[in-house]
Amino acid sequence: MSTTTITSLHPTPVDRAAINRANSRHSTGPRTDSGKQRSSLNALRHGLTAAAAVLPSEDQAAFDAHRRGFFDEYQPATPTETQLTQELADTAWRLNRIPTLEAALLDRAANPPTDQGRIDFDIVDAHRALATLGLHYQRLSRQFQKTVDHLREIQSERRREEKRDLEHAAALLELHKHRGIPYDPAQDGFVFSKGQIEAHAQRLMRLNESRQFEYVRFHMQPPTSNQPPATNNQ
Repeated sequence: MSTTTITSLHPTPVDRAAINRANSRHSTGPRTDSGKQRSSLNALRHGLTAAAAVLPSEDQAAFDAHRRGFFDEYQPATPTETQLTQELADTAWRLNRIPTLEAALLDRAANPPTDQGRIDFDIVDAHRALATLGLHYQRLSRQFQKTVDHLREIQSERRREEKRDLEHAAALLELHKHRGIPYDPAQDGFVFSKGQIEAHAQRLMRLNESRQFEYVRFHMQPPTSNQPPATNNQ
């Protein structure tokens, strides 16, 4: 009676380890520590996609001054405007970091600290990393412009509404003055103080007077004479 040898369909631990080693030789990803380091220009290294705008290696005081510049320029008056202004400051800070990163990459490729460093990171690696930075720059630039447009649109709409409400409040104030009765802006839902409304009403009246003065001085045609021209009877 013959004996049939049955081969297990499940590899032993030794066989599995050999298979894994063989597969790893065909992997296209980095295998050495140095290869892993140069292949990943990741968020931890460049910070362009990190949650915090300021890296531990950067100057927090410089960022605070940078941030104040944006808040001084846009003067946000609502939580939404404040959020968008903060986003502008963060995005601009990241954008401004990219030229420094590009210069550091090229310097590292041109001046490797050691012979091993020359092998680990050469000019080809530098150009590959520069391409990645270029993509980040495009993304951040689009994000910055979109945020600027959104913030300006919101602020323009808010200022139009404030101007309209002030004009309405000024008209109501003058009506109450004419009738000799006190006026409380809050009763009409206005958040302006009576002083603000009074100042705006005075400004509107001065502007109206200036328009009349401008018309008389610069636009009104001089009167024409209906008398016939004089003749010489001599």
